[in-house]
Amino acid sequence: MKDYEQEDPIPQGDLALQLTALPRETNGFGDIYGGWLVSQMDLAGTAMASRVAGGRVATVSIDRMAFMVPVAVGAQLSFYTQTLEVGRSSIRMLVEVWSDDPQSSEWRKVTEAVFVFVAIDGSGRTRPVTPRRS
Repeated sequence: MKDYEQEDPIPQGDLALQLTALPRETNGFGDIYGGWLVSQMDLAGTAMASRVAGGRVATVSIDRMAFMVPVAVGAQLSFYTQTLEVGRSSIRMLVEVWSDDPQSSEWRKVTEAVFVFVAIDGSGRTRPVTPRRS
């Protein structure tokens, strides 16, 4: 994670998803489940990677993840994505999560991870990334 950390951090990339942490996504202490947060990160990353790939993609790995702060129920979460590298059939993407805590009005980075997606065809077989037309 050190490669992407900043002294005075601001979100990197494009806003891909925004949602509110609801009670059903929290443990008995009122903090969201880490696994739920990872699944939302995967949704945000998949949406953006499929745009880059020009079609269907599948998640093949998640690398370099750490949770920096807990997230309480009611927090507004913002998911940002930044394409790091595009290969023949793969896309490496940084996904960051930021929280706007309604109790403290504090804007802070929750976590980040590098996701790798691979472009696949209708049969689920790897295919080359189709360049997006501008």
